[in-house]
Amino acid sequence: MRFTAQDEEFRAEVRDWLEANLAGEFAGLRGTGGPGREHEAPEGRLAWNRHLAAAGWTGVGWPAEHGGRGVPLKQQVIFHEEYARAAAPARISIVGEELLGPTLIAYGSPDQHKRFLPPIKAVTELWCQGYSEPGAGSDLAGVATRAALDGKDWVITGHKIWTSLAHLSDWCFVLARTEAGSRRGTGLSYLLVPMDQPGVTIRPIRQLTGTSEFNEVFFDEARTAAANVVGDPGDGWRIARATLAIERGAAMLGQQVGFRRELTDLAQLARRTGASRDPLLRDRLSQAWIGLQVIRAYALDTLDGNDEYRASVLKVLWSRWHRDLGELAMAVAGVAGLVAGSAEFDRWQRLFLFSRADTIYGGSDEIQHDIIAGRGLGLPR
Repeated sequence: MRFTAQDEEFRAEVRDWLEANLAGEFAGLRGTGGPGREHEAPEGRLAWNRHLAAAGWTGVGWPAEHGGRGVPLKQQVIFHEEYARAAAPARISIVGEELLGPTLIAYGSPDQHKRFLPPIKAVTELWCQGYSEPGAGSDLAGVATRAALDGKDWVITGHKIWTSLAHLSDWCFVLARTEAGSRRGTGLSYLLVPMDQPGVTIRPIRQLTGTSEFNEVFFDEARTAAANVVGDPGDGWRIARATLAIERGAAMLGQQVGFRRELTDLAQLARRTGASRDPLLRDRLSQAWIGLQVIRAYALDTLDGNDEYRASVLKVLWSRWHRDLGELAMAVAGVAGLVAGSAEFDRWQRLFLFSRADTIYGGSDEIQHDIIAGRGLGLPR
């Protein structure tokens, strides 16, 4: 990916704005939030997210007619990379802005655009994703949550799990089975469901890290308007897969800047503790650096492609790399890494514990391998 002079002007604009605005009340938010750390400063990060929105830095890749900046793909990459480079706080609105927003733009009706896109962009309504279930994690075709029309409403009953930030969200986009007797990817619909109603119960899941950013969500005859189905009823499988493809888009490049910072800091820790004198650890640190270059190159090479299996390759690459980095961090920390502090785990212990989930959430390795084998290599099921 080659950047033009215009692209570099945009980079300077993003960098200068972040430097000027990550100050004062927002200065202490640098580096907060993100996977495994969503419990950190949620109110402050929400205020920062709304500050971004007021300055026009949400929906940068959305078309101008939908309130976005309409910047090209290369500049979206630049925005996410500079945002991560500045250690800006993880955005509370990430699910609505990066996943649902583009999905609605592509598949939603004009009325849905008018109703849902402005509050997503302004960060006045927060969203979560209702995909995984206890019996259907990465294999979404096994969804059992059901919904049926009752007059002007869909009535939803079921159980979703691993729902990130559900406890902070106003709405949830839910994959539900709306055709009785249907199987696998048929008969599913993509519904937009309000969370603040009697039929919705949210129960936090305590993680290995001691925090609870994931949740179980129970729908007990919860309701949403009949018009709150994206696309046609029964077409939810196609739309849900499109959302997953969006999830592995330009924002992934920003994620890798964060990974690079973690690796750099870990190498510095190895120097301070003397672990870098161990040739085996030094080799593992070198291999981690090489792996990160491979991930970035693959991500850039496939960024504008539509092949779902390429997104699966990228998911396997980064999730395994980050899991291995957590194990490497414990090797570098040595005996000190085995001892928990009196208050909470330190940065490297949290990385090790939370990164165990990287190869599971967002689509497990096993499911990604099936997609790569079937849709990429053309192998039989």
